[in-house]
Amino acid sequence: MELAAKLEILADAAKYDASCASSGAIRKAAPGGIGNSTGMGICHSYTPDGRCISLLKILLTNYCVYDCKFCVNRISSDTRRARFMPEEIISLTLDFYRRNYIEGLFLSSGIIQSPDYTMEQLVAVARGLRTEHKFNGYIHLKAIPGASKEILHEAGTWADRLSANVELPTQDDLTKLAPEKQLVTIRKTMSGISSDVDRAKEETRAAATIISRPGAAPKRVSTKRSRFAPAGQSTQMVVGATDTNDATILNLASDLYGTHGLRRIYYSAFSPFPKADSRLPIQAPPLVREHRLYEADWLMRYYGFSASELTTATHPNLDLRVDPKLNWALRNRERFPVDINRGTREELLRIPGIGYRTVSRILSIRRYHRIRLEDLKKLRVFLRRAKAFVMTADSSPVVSELDSVGLKTGLVSAPVQMSLFEAQVAAVNGEL
Repeated sequence: MELAAKLEILADAAKYDASCASSGAIRKAAPGGIGNSTGMGICHSYTPDGRCISLLKILLTNYCVYDCKFCVNRISSDTRRARFMPEEIISLTLDFYRRNYIEGLFLSSGIIQSPDYTMEQLVAVARGLRTEHKFNGYIHLKAIPGASKEILHEAGTWADRLSANVELPTQDDLTKLAPEKQLVTIRKTMSGISSDVDRAKEETRAAATIISRPGAAPKRVSTKRSRFAPAGQSTQMVVGATDTNDATILNLASDLYGTHGLRRIYYSAFSPFPKADSRLPIQAPPLVREHRLYEADWLMRYYGFSASELTTATHPNLDLRVDPKLNWALRNRERFPVDINRGTREELLRIPGIGYRTVSRILSIRRYHRIRLEDLKKLRVFLRRAKAFVMTADSSPVVSELDSVGLKTGLVSAPVQMSLFEAQVAAVNGEL
């Protein structure tokens, strides 16, 4: 098969893997090498500081010995198949980079022969790029659950990020739709990666030396950088392929963040396909559900919320009509209004319509003068949402308004899919 035909098939097959990000990687340039994981380029993914990073996102192969019912590349599927050799991927990556099309590589694969064999093929690509071609760009490799500890460790020495996809949130879901996969095996792989990441960081700290200058305090300077997956690990969960509720998904996410130190969890709405298994839904879940899960995930990671606060026993799914923070505030009206000039950072982070960056600005500004409603407008606070929950130097909501049964009606509109530009503005402003 021609290389172009393989690229068409395997680039298209890779679109179902959402755990593709390039944040957090800084790799020292090798003398005479090419590539840089921190540069500007064509947008395919975003770093935390807003830079756009372009990645060549492909599969090694879409052959797979597993029969995951939700996957278009399962062994029983009649999809067109193709396979790259490691040398072909290396050549493509370098050619695309030299044309300024990409700045890095995201490489995943179906399982061929065995997890170890598949992982060895992925590692061969990364090793070849790093050692033979001195490629300094970003590399994200899929970590195959069940692969040996040794081959996964080598993968982390060449890659900037690894990701072992948990796929479905419970073992019952996996047993039903992906019988060859075990949640305990996936988590064991994640645990091994996180242990190696922590060990590499500890070795970096241990290698630090103390230097001092006349009149200055001693300073620790590291002489060695962590070389094992410096951008950490991520994972992906498919949403809507089973009836598992959002509370279960968020509880698992919280556990994964706490236990394995994941950098990011990606939520991918199930996409129906022709000739699918009868146990799969015939309609995709609303995309706004995926969006709400990302909002809830953000609240757990940056706003101090626990998974148990975002849903209730009577309503285990996130409300599609209103974002999770506003929904929590409406259920906990006794905690409001919060005095914008006296509230703690934790209290300010829980006010609807105020993002975490805005909270930092508020804490800085109020050291010099009392904040008024006009100041919040200048900070681009979403006042339509926040006004009922905050007290400023010149404004305070009427207590009866917080207790009004009509408050939610005034703040909530019918669920609609956000446009691309609305999503970008909300992400930049941190308006959650």
